Amino acid sequence: MVNFTLNHITAPRLHAVQFLDLAQALGCSGVEFRNDLGRPLFEGEPPETIWAAAQARGLRIVGLSQVYPFNAWTDAVRREVITLIGLAKACGAETISLIPRNDGQGCAASERGVNLRNALREIAPLLQDAGLVALVEPLGFESSSLRSKAETVEAIEALGVAGQFKIVHDTFHHHLAGGGDYFPAHTGIVHVSGVVDPELAVNAMRDEHRVLVDEQDRLGNVAQIAALRAQGYAGPLSFEAFSPLIHQRDDIEIALRESMDFITTRL
Repeated sequence: MVNFTLNHITAPRLHAVQFLDLAQALGCSGVEFRNDLGRPLFEGEPPETIWAAAQARGLRIVGLSQVYPFNAWTDAVRREVITLIGLAKACGAETISLIPRNDGQGCAASERGVNLRNALREIAPLLQDAGLVALVEPLGFESSSLRSKAETVEAIEALGVAGQFKIVHDTFHHHLAGGGDYFPAHTGIVHVSGVVDPELAVNAMRDEHRVLVDEQDRLGNVAQIAALRAQGYAGPLSFEAFSPLIHQRDDIEIALRESMDFITTRL
């Protein structure tokens, strides 16, 4: 049995309750909501209302995104973390998402580790008090200040905060970062998307190229998922397709079901 979930960026035209209906129709175990869709979170509905709607459909809210850039620590970032934690508690979300700086700054080895550990130290007690876990998502872009899952796990273990932090294994970013080790015990969620353009160089791949996974996928999604599962990962696989080509589809339920079937039959 594959534990599929949906990230709201895959069907951003749907309002929060419609999105829950889609997840239920597809037999998903849960959803991830986001605060970066260009409109009020939950369409302005109280978070408690969304939690009740999710529970009524048998769905978990597995994550709430996002704080950016979490590793460029300031008082303003602290306030964003506290706000997102509060919203997560109110809507029953199990995790919050932390996204690293992605503008070409803070990328030097001498800065990366210091900035990461400083942010983790500051955020850990906030999470502990709230009983929440944060998901740190290394980004594979060359402009990212945190590309390495290994570097992230090393910092989490060195600080003794594995109870407060897990990582995101994003199949797109794993590919862009050159692959590397899998960390199933430290992985809180797997983000799934495909790139199918045969002419696109890896260092030119961007979020807008991320579609659903099919037989043309260049990222090796099935191999990545299979490797994680073989090493003991049994958590959510969350579709996170940023491409406008997916967003514009009126048959998104059919398209997602086809991608789910493709992945399931090949695992």
